[in-house]
Amino acid sequence: MRIAVAFALLLGLMSAGAYASPEFWRSEGWKTDFSKSLIDFREIMSGGPPRDGIPPIDNPQFVPAAEARYADREPVITFGLDGDWRAYPLSVLIWHEVVNDTVAGMPVLVSYCPLCDSAIVFEREVDGQILRFGTTGKLRHSDLVMWDDATESWWQQFSGRCIIGTYAGETLPMLPSRVEAFSLFKAAHPGGKVLVPNDENMRAYGSNPYVAYEESGWPFLFRGEVPEGVFPLARVVRVGGEAWALDLLRERQRIETGDGLVLTWTPGQATALGSHTIAEGADIGNVRVRRHGKDALYHVTFMFAFHAFQPDGPIYVGCKDGGPKPEPPLQCAP
Repeated sequence: MRIAVAFALLLGLMSAGAYASPEFWRSEGWKTDFSKSLIDFREIMSGGPPRDGIPPIDNPQFVPAAEARYADREPVITFGLDGDWRAYPLSVLIWHEVVNDTVAGMPVLVSYCPLCDSAIVFEREVDGQILRFGTTGKLRHSDLVMWDDATESWWQQFSGRCIIGTYAGETLPMLPSRVEAFSLFKAAHPGGKVLVPNDENMRAYGSNPYVAYEESGWPFLFRGEVPEGVFPLARVVRVGGEAWALDLLRERQRIETGDGLVLTWTPGQATALGSHTIAEGADIGNVRVRRHGKDALYHVTFMFAFHAFQPDGPIYVGCKDGGPKPEPPLQCAP
């Protein structure tokens, strides 16, 4: 793992210079319209693999929840429409990052960026065109940059926004989903479907190629800054333009705000980014967020990623009475 990280780091640092340019990317075969861009090209770095070197899943295969052979504590992305409930285990997504699926007739994109620990589901229809997404092999703020095969535009996974290409400025609508223990999905949706590998021998499914990443101290190929006094790879619960420290929620187990938002935490979910075997990862717990009694749109992710993409967004942390006040964007939780 360390050798692979060092090699990918070297490639990423190289891309930050002369290789972070349309001229170089065209030599890789990209037909992207680089004249349309919302970002500084120098923010793009190579993560190591080439385009679709981390292969997306285009024809996802499922089994009934009762037949799925996943451990109770394994993390899965839970998503459903019109009674069609599906679980996408991170033990599969960690090797593919992108699933192009159709749920209850809606074309959806199920995405997972291990480096940000961000699992997000989007609609994948833009201007009446159904897009197929893949992985560019590039990173921005250590987050997965995706591409569509219709225009070869580049899309930011954390926001769903197209940052380079024909669709620059377009944003894929996010759909409510959550990451939870497989046991919770199975109990709530016994008739649900669970993603399984198309080929069990294609990857070392069930294992974690990012062993101890979340304890490494600094995000992979990240060149941004983080607020003073917080661990960059600490998890936060992202709700709109604000975030709540997971450690705070774990301590309180329930947080209510004045606008009807309720965040809850229960134990029983393994982290995908700790132990070699995902099912044996440390317990990071299950988060649920509701607003006025209905499921809200939220994501659990690393703090550095939230701050990188929403630098002015408040991050609520625990504060001691009479203790020093944190510096913005950190704020004392009510």
